Amino acid sequence: MDYVKAFIVGGLICVIGQIIIDKTKLTPARLLTGYVVSGVVLSLVGLYKPLVDFAGAGASVPLLGFGHALFEGVKKGIGENGFLGIFTGGLSATAGGIAAVVLFALGAAALARPKIK
Repeated sequence: MDYVKAFIVGGLICVIGQIIIDKTKLTPARLLTGYVVSGVVLSLVGLYKPLVDFAGAGASVPLLGFGHALFEGVKKGIGENGFLGIFTGGLSATAGGIAAVVLFALGAAALARPKIK
């Protein structure tokens, strides 16, 4: 049942994003940024944590989940390091994801054959 909940919630997040792209003039980059910010805001008001608890990876893997992870990291960082935690908490909480992105981008750049226009 956990897989079904994750599939439905993750799918709904993607459907909402696709509808926004189709019905508005937002670029995908702006939508992605909006999703991260929305994850932070929903976490701030206490709405995203129950969704993550309910849907698991269906809510924590999409970009809303990245915003949630940033928020949780900053909250923990402030509790441990005070004001400095604002700057260090989000990075320490998302370091694994950021490192994976850098490594995958490096691999894609090494395998790609760019063409000069």
